[in-house]
Amino acid sequence: MLSKIHQPKLAKGAVGFDSSDDSAVYTLDDGRIIIQSVDFFTPIVDDPFTFGQIAAANSLSDIYAMGGTPLFALNVAAFNSDELPLSVLTDILNGGVDIAKEAGIPILGGHTIKDKEPKYGMVVTGEVHPDKLTRNDTAKIGDLLVLTKPLGTGIISTAIKRHIANESIMKTAIDTMRTLNKSAAEAMAEVGANACTDITGYGLLGHLLEMCKGSNVSATIEFDAMPFMNGVFELAQDGVIPGGTKRNLEFVQDDISFAEHLAEFQLHMLADAQTSGGLLMSVPPEKAEALVNALKSNGTLASHIIGEIQPNDENMKVNIL
Repeated sequence: MLSKIHQPKLAKGAVGFDSSDDSAVYTLDDGRIIIQSVDFFTPIVDDPFTFGQIAAANSLSDIYAMGGTPLFALNVAAFNSDELPLSVLTDILNGGVDIAKEAGIPILGGHTIKDKEPKYGMVVTGEVHPDKLTRNDTAKIGDLLVLTKPLGTGIISTAIKRHIANESIMKTAIDTMRTLNKSAAEAMAEVGANACTDITGYGLLGHLLEMCKGSNVSATIEFDAMPFMNGVFELAQDGVIPGGTKRNLEFVQDDISFAEHLAEFQLHMLADAQTSGGLLMSVPPEKAEALVNALKSNGTLASHIIGEIQPNDENMKVNIL
């Protein structure tokens, strides 16, 4: 759809929606680089404070994915005060404040409209040093792929809605979604990476495909190397697959090949639509061990090498072993 929107030529150093990068990028006259992103969605958990935390962590993720440091945020919210008490909105916004404090930034304002279904998120503005800007279309042949959060939030969220997720599975998913990618971004800034993106609505396969197409490369990943949350394998095997995850797999299937021993539900696990997922980094092999060690030292939820970047294959962009 965005390809049909015609805009004037961007200023030098600017990145807009003509690429698939995670944030808009604008270079100031003094050389400083400003990055900005916006995201918001409907509740995926019942508790409003927790929903605010998750939505805020998700909104901040795009800044971290580009190697940036967030500076401040603005709230974006929709709420139906005719049917819900304003205390619910207060709890949602306080959840956002809680995560913003953890990120070390203020929320300077925002905008709220009346709508039938609650929605919340943030516009986040950050900055990045020119040498640290990390795009998703700059992966290099030979790079190793490193993932910093386990997969499965879409499948578990569906299980929660169907009332078939136990307390342990629910807690793991919620804690994962409200965890900032700050520590992962700091490790990336320390060690360096050629490319990075965060794993959100398009799932691992969708975002990896964007990276491959943008970088004019292909990739091979290993299913057994993937970090998944406890319970995801069993839920997917039992058919607990969100509609968005199914559409993700349909969208990428012409560009992927997979080993015969992999079942369709396992492909759905790789295509699962994530909320506030981890960072996917493409890192030179000589830096991979240092990056994994830095991620572990920073306490990231995962630090798994899941595959590698290979020469461009026009017929098959992602090979799954």
